[in-house]
Amino acid sequence: MKPFFLFDGAFGTYYHKKNPDCQYPELANLEDAETVGKIHLEYIDSGVNAIKTNTFGANPFVFPDRIQLKKVIQNGFRIAADAAGQRAAVFADIGPVFGDCPQDAYLETTDLFIQEGASNFLFETQHSLLELLPAIRRIKAMVSDSIVIVSFAVTQDGYTQTGEFYQTLLEQANAAGADYVGLNCICGPAHLLRLISELDTKKYAVSAMPNAGYPSVVNGRTVYVDNPDYFSDKLTEIYRCGVRAIGGCCGTTPQHMKATAEKLRQTSALKLPQHFSTVQAAVPAAVPTAWDHTIIAVELGAPSDTDMSFTLAASKRMKQAGADFITIPDSPLARARANSLMISAKIQRDAGISAIPHLCCRDRNQIAIKGDLVAAHIEGLREVLAITGDPIPEADRTSVKNVFGFNSYRLIRFISSLNRELFSKAPYRICAALNTSSPRFSQELERAAEKLKNGADCFLTQPLFSEENIQNYYRAKQELGCRILAGIMPLAGYKNAVFLNNEVPGIQIAPQLLSQLRDKSAEEARILCLDYAKGIIDRVKADCDGFYIMTPLKKAELSEQLVRYIREQ
Repeated sequence: MKPFFLFDGAFGTYYHKKNPDCQYPELANLEDAETVGKIHLEYIDSGVNAIKTNTFGANPFVFPDRIQLKKVIQNGFRIAADAAGQRAAVFADIGPVFGDCPQDAYLETTDLFIQEGASNFLFETQHSLLELLPAIRRIKAMVSDSIVIVSFAVTQDGYTQTGEFYQTLLEQANAAGADYVGLNCICGPAHLLRLISELDTKKYAVSAMPNAGYPSVVNGRTVYVDNPDYFSDKLTEIYRCGVRAIGGCCGTTPQHMKATAEKLRQTSALKLPQHFSTVQAAVPAAVPTAWDHTIIAVELGAPSDTDMSFTLAASKRMKQAGADFITIPDSPLARARANSLMISAKIQRDAGISAIPHLCCRDRNQIAIKGDLVAAHIEGLREVLAITGDPIPEADRTSVKNVFGFNSYRLIRFISSLNRELFSKAPYRICAALNTSSPRFSQELERAAEKLKNGADCFLTQPLFSEENIQNYYRAKQELGCRILAGIMPLAGYKNAVFLNNEVPGIQIAPQLLSQLRDKSAEEARILCLDYAKGIIDRVKADCDGFYIMTPLKKAELSEQLVRYIREQ
């Protein structure tokens, strides 16, 4: 079944209510970005889990200046994405195009959104389908895992202004590749409810976004009745018809959507995700709601070349399996990889899952670290794993130098000080590393306690492989009194295990596991490694804050199976 979306209401009419002299609300993306962002946040705080960009009329016929059009779309998408963070999905809003060659206009607008990284698209208030087909095909060809909603505007009898019947249009749009098809605008909630009730919502995913009612003119201004309670009742009835995406159109405000969200949460058939249904402050909280349950973070390697396809595809798979975060190492073993912060930002934008970049001190001085953190914050990152980093091998040091202006303690303290000042409105959550394989674990705990004093919020452990690792994990839980994610690494086979055991610091694999893996076939080794990892998970899950799963050798299917195993428990 497709995801359920509770959309925001009408941006344009709500902005006009605040700024009655504005001719084109889309220009506010350039001239009044602060108000645009605040309106998005008002809707998100009302309880919705999807918002539309302020770009309904952003097309070449309304804005013939192509440079201005591009800026309107760029700013509109970025403002919405910044406001949404991980709290709501962002849909590129594309309204109807009136003029010669509208299919070219839809393509041009769609391409501008794709360039910005949009993956969700809403073609709303449409009157026919034919002109949209090239744009829908372009999205499906260029954007993996895209979501396309096509919504038509019809009168109370179900016909568009071009004389096409809504049921025929919805069936055609579904066949053309739209993920959701539905109706918006023109009709008030009662008439839209009647039209929706005549559909077989099991045939395809349906969307419905009615107006607040029918407008009237007061002192030369078009106004809508203020009816959140009535509107929310009707929208709840529409939801009960089996509709998978609901929201508001002209005249609907954050109050309309708040009333709807509250009634939907009371509907036993609907369970909105917690981080969407909870009303939150306008400024991102220091402790995101995503950390209020058993966390699963999955480590994926940043690419060593320019091909991002594996990392993005694997990130999407982990999200679908139930992971909360993707973590990206910072050139482990001092082998150059793509910048962990930039890759993390791209994952958040393109895969729709939060990311935790590893940040090490080996390659950066204080100036570079601060600059990277500021840029990452602008991109919406709110977690970071602060580590010292693996040193450069001796043979390389004649040409490549270590920096190590900080160690992990000072790096944590530095980020913590930035949180109190530069990032005070939305501070970073600072994660730190904990080595449960340390031969002097008492000293490791003393170092961990020092990291907590410096500002660390939680720890991610090295992989747990042995009974000693497990006991050290429990000891750390008792003595440190903070959140600790248990490190789990599903081995890729015997050779991988021998390499990790002998060449990677902080990893200590039980001898009996090495012995069991020797001379096993690939399939036998896979099953054995997964069963062993599941056994470790079972040992610690009763008192575990979460899991940090490390993907070996691009074996994403192993991590994915463990994520699903944890979520099924």
